[in-house]
Amino acid sequence: MSIKQRLLLMILLISFLLLSLGGYSLVNLHHSNQSLKSVYEDRVVALGRLDSSARSMLRTQWYLSLAAIHDGAPAAMADELRGTMQRTEETWREYTKTSLTEREQQLMRQVQAAIDALNAEIYEPGVKAVRAGDTALVTSLAQRSKTAYERLRVPLNDLVQLQLDVAQQEFIEGQQRYTTTLWLSIAAVVMGLGGTAGLGIWLIRSISAPLNYAVEVAHAVAQGDLTHRIDSTSQDEVGQLLGALREMNAGLLGIVSKVRGGSELISTASGEIANGNLDLSSRTEQQASSLEETASSLEELTSTVKQSAANADHASEMASRAASAAAQGGQEVQNVVAHMSSIQGSSAKIVEIIAVIDSIAFQTNILALNAAVEAARAGEQGRGFAVVATEVRTLAQRSAAAAKEIKTLITDSVERINEGSALVEGAGNTMHAVVASIANVRDLIGEISAASREQTAGIEQINEAVMQMDSVTQQNAALVEQAAAAAQSLEEQATNLIVTVGTFKLPAEASHRPRQLAQANPALLT
Repeated sequence: MSIKQRLLLMILLISFLLLSLGGYSLVNLHHSNQSLKSVYEDRVVALGRLDSSARSMLRTQWYLSLAAIHDGAPAAMADELRGTMQRTEETWREYTKTSLTEREQQLMRQVQAAIDALNAEIYEPGVKAVRAGDTALVTSLAQRSKTAYERLRVPLNDLVQLQLDVAQQEFIEGQQRYTTTLWLSIAAVVMGLGGTAGLGIWLIRSISAPLNYAVEVAHAVAQGDLTHRIDSTSQDEVGQLLGALREMNAGLLGIVSKVRGGSELISTASGEIANGNLDLSSRTEQQASSLEETASSLEELTSTVKQSAANADHASEMASRAASAAAQGGQEVQNVVAHMSSIQGSSAKIVEIIAVIDSIAFQTNILALNAAVEAARAGEQGRGFAVVATEVRTLAQRSAAAAKEIKTLITDSVERINEGSALVEGAGNTMHAVVASIANVRDLIGEISAASREQTAGIEQINEAVMQMDSVTQQNAALVEQAAAAAQSLEEQATNLIVTVGTFKLPAEASHRPRQLAQANPALLT
């Protein structure tokens, strides 16, 4: 039964008792009112009318006696006597109209017979005698009226006494009814109070005991004790409250178990993350240092390659000049072709020098490719850039020396051509070939210069990329340090969370769940 139904039952029971007591009281009040009404209408009023009738009869007798001794105004006296007789009849008639018991009716008939006899034998003749002035007859009737009135007085007194007896009986019955009503009301009130008190005590116990248990459970949960076993078989509102508390306790138990397990996992994982971040920070700092060294080596290599490119440009310019000089010499060599045979050896040396220049260009290309590979690898292998730079510098010097030799030979050839101008008329075609070869050398040196410029641009891009990598690596190192600090802070927060969650008391089976969770999720710790 729900609390609502219990309260409704108690209210209905109290209302029933109040209605019953009120209805019984109303019935008794109605009876009392009817009794009072009967006493007044049937007894008090009747006594008054009987008293009026008796008084009127006495007054009639008094008037008759007065007329016997009074000689004056017989007509007025007769009228007065008649009036008292009529008033007696009227008051008696009003009495006979009231509610009469059987005994009253018997006495009323006796009184009525006595009144009729008194009127017929005494008063009617007396009125006539008074009106006729017959004093002797009036005197005789007055004396006889006393005896006749005595016959009337006895049933009339009995009738009055009966009214008093009936009134007394009704009073006694009213007192008995009042006593009965009083005791029944007291009994009903006592029974109502007892029943209400018993029902109230039962209702209070049925509500307060589960509520006190619910309050105890709520205080235990508020203090972190989740070990209570909440049992409730009641289906009322308090039972529903205990059911809700049981569900809340189970939900909190699951949540706290998961939070405790998760906080332990977070603490362990954050510790390992912090250690890993410290190791990564150290490695990142080493990598940043290596990148700084690589950037320094690349700067030196860039400077060397720029110098080689400048030397190649200078050699190209000199080759251009040599080509111009050779072209001019070709025009003059037409007259000294015969003498050119003496400088074939010099031409052969020129060819060798040209071969050396070609070899230098080829090796420079190879070295440029090696420099690109070395730049891609970077790291500890950055030292190879110094070797490559040295080789490029040596090749550039050899190219410069070859160019000088070419200039010397060409100068020597010009002098010999001047000396043997008469002999070189037949050597014009050969000189044209030499001019063409010098042009080829110039083109090759130009290609070398262009390649050197491309190498310089590539190395500058590599240097810029390495600088960016150095900057990014330093930023990564700073971020790794921040991550390590955050992981350490997370570990501290997880430890604090474990301490906070540790204030909750869990059942034994719930306390093993975090370990089972950690064993079931080892990947979270790696």
